[in-house]
Amino acid sequence: MHIPLALTYDDVLIVPRRSSLTSRSEANTRTRLTKKISLNIPLVTANMDTVTESEMAITMARLGGIGILHRFMSIEDNVEEVKKVKRAQNLIIEHPYTIDPDKTVGEAKNYIAEIGITGLLVANGDNRLQGVLSRRDFLFASDDTKLVRDIMTPREKLVVGDAYATFAQAKQIFSDHKIEKLPLVDHDDRIVGLITSDDIKHIIEYPLANRDEDGHLVVGVAVGVHGDYIERAQELVRAGADVLVIDIAHGHSDLMFNAIAKLRDAVGDVQLIAGNIATAHASKELCEAGVDGLKVGVGPGSICITRIVTGCGMPQLTAVMEVAKVAKQYGVPVIADGGIQKSGDIVKAIGAGADTVMLGSMFAGTTESPGVVMTKGDKKFKICRGSASFTQANKRKKISQENKSLKEVVPEGVESIVPFKGPVEDIVVQLVGGLKSGMSYTNSHSIAELQRNVEFVRISSAGMKESGAHDVQAIT
Repeated sequence: MHIPLALTYDDVLIVPRRSSLTSRSEANTRTRLTKKISLNIPLVTANMDTVTESEMAITMARLGGIGILHRFMSIEDNVEEVKKVKRAQNLIIEHPYTIDPDKTVGEAKNYIAEIGITGLLVANGDNRLQGVLSRRDFLFASDDTKLVRDIMTPREKLVVGDAYATFAQAKQIFSDHKIEKLPLVDHDDRIVGLITSDDIKHIIEYPLANRDEDGHLVVGVAVGVHGDYIERAQELVRAGADVLVIDIAHGHSDLMFNAIAKLRDAVGDVQLIAGNIATAHASKELCEAGVDGLKVGVGPGSICITRIVTGCGMPQLTAVMEVAKVAKQYGVPVIADGGIQKSGDIVKAIGAGADTVMLGSMFAGTTESPGVVMTKGDKKFKICRGSASFTQANKRKKISQENKSLKEVVPEGVESIVPFKGPVEDIVVQLVGGLKSGMSYTNSHSIAELQRNVEFVRISSAGMKESGAHDVQAIT
């Protein structure tokens, strides 16, 4: 039996070449997530319950990447997470929250706490603007039995815009009047939209933000192939999800192909990413099944033990190469999922043919990741667990109506703690900076050029040791 050699990131280096880039800032990291969705940086956060919920997805979309919301929650909660991302940043909020002027201050406070915003437009049944409840109005409202009309800023004192206000016009109005909210009204004074100072600020502060055609941040959501996944997918798409990730451990299976067919019938031409896979044959069959993106990686994740438990998998560099070689023929983008430990691995993954990389444990433990910060001694930690861990198997059984007995569960992931790392933006900046440096070493002005320009050489364990700091005692 012939046994071929397969490699992972630490087994290779990229050969430097003459470069015309005078600065890494000249490197453009724009890339494709799916056939129809582009990103400004090639970073995707994993659909793990200790990595991506709405806070992470919002931050990643603003920074130029995308977050894939996990599915280990009720459909209703999943939908609400999508809505939080979609409402986090707009030029125009088309259906702003309103409250009746005859509601009490206590009711208004409960309402804004429930929906997670800081102020409300005031209108009655005909949707005519009567006033605004702002942060300042609530600040001095100590009597919760008072009515909203008693503490709101009334219509006659408001600065308003019309339905056709542009970003430049809105920016000027905010600058001139120092207001927090700009209601948009029609000629009958009916509310048609809202622009907030936070939205203006976010558009200015995050020029790389990925937004849909309506100006909302992009977001993806994972679905499975059992239980309520069709109903879940329908509700998520209705809520505004831009892409669905059909996520199972072994994506090259009849379960996957059946799910693709059923989801296409249920949600139409919404963008579908299928995974995880590790071979050229899987790539070909899934591309021909009509998916819009492929997720590559069987066993490379830091908390994944699939290879140990099952004896199956493929070293990640070879897996990416095999899948991407075929996917490129069909115009289907590839996500390299797992095995990324440093920015150089991202350069290698993209050089091997990936269009984006998915990161899990690297982003677990950040401020934006779900979960509480725990303290042990003088160190802070957060939980990080794999989607195939025992805890998640128990969650799936309760939430998604899967019938498998817990006695039948064979975990292929572990639960662990990771150091608290602070804001995810700090990590993203370092990773993108390293990627751009790698692009400058390979004379690559774009992701497409990087995929064409990379030449790998295999290295020994001595070569790997030589690649890092050695023969010194590092201070940091």
